Amino acid sequence: MTDFGREIANACDNILNEFEIISYKSLGYSNNITGKLKISIVSTGKYIMPYFLSSFLNEHQDVNLLMDVTNRSKVMSSLEKNEIDFALISILPENHNFIELELMENKLFLVGNKSIADEITKNKKSLDNIPFIFREHGSGTRQIMENLIIKNKIRSKKNIELTSNEAVKQAVIAGIGISIMPAIGIMSELSSGKLKIIEVKGLPYITKWRLIWLKGKKLSPIAQHYIDFLMKEKDNIKEQFFHFPGIK
Repeated sequence: MTDFGREIANACDNILNEFEIISYKSLGYSNNITGKLKISIVSTGKYIMPYFLSSFLNEHQDVNLLMDVTNRSKVMSSLEKNEIDFALISILPENHNFIELELMENKLFLVGNKSIADEITKNKKSLDNIPFIFREHGSGTRQIMENLIIKNKIRSKKNIELTSNEAVKQAVIAGIGISIMPAIGIMSELSSGKLKIIEVKGLPYITKWRLIWLKGKKLSPIAQHYIDFLMKEKDNIKEQFFHFPGIK
């Protein structure tokens, strides 16, 4: 894009922002807002983000949600390019330039199906030569798994790579291998006994689910309204939907 093109693009952005502000102020008298809320979330975030959106969207029927569910590297790329209002991640990059709002804890455990987990736990079997199931490159969970293997000097028999958390979960249940997964996505499988936690040094790995946005970004009225909503309601949402007895 030429310098002239950039000036035109910036001018258009300003016009659209001002139009949205005017619309917001006009509808403020009827306690209503309208427009788009654009969020990009890491794939495991799909287990929590809907609960932090539901009441807000039900209250504001004219707000349209655009939510992209992808891996961490693509989420960060969308944020850095200012293509979205917010991103949901659990592992912050170093030297970041973002504002963050913590939503809740994210605990990750090493899990296997009942047969594999019992064999490891009861017989104190080494994790060497047991297949590890990884997410693709760019995934935050993959980074945690790689660090765990290095720190514990595990000699994995082979590595299997899958591109979604649901695929990883089903592969672990089927007994193909073991993997690190967030507790939030496997609660029913842990309760039913399809999956079991394997205790290992360095786990559980605890991070925070964070909603982040660029420093200095001029939030749209809808985006600011959503932040105000979360500041007020996030603790109530967490208590209502994410209380898991038995998971330490």
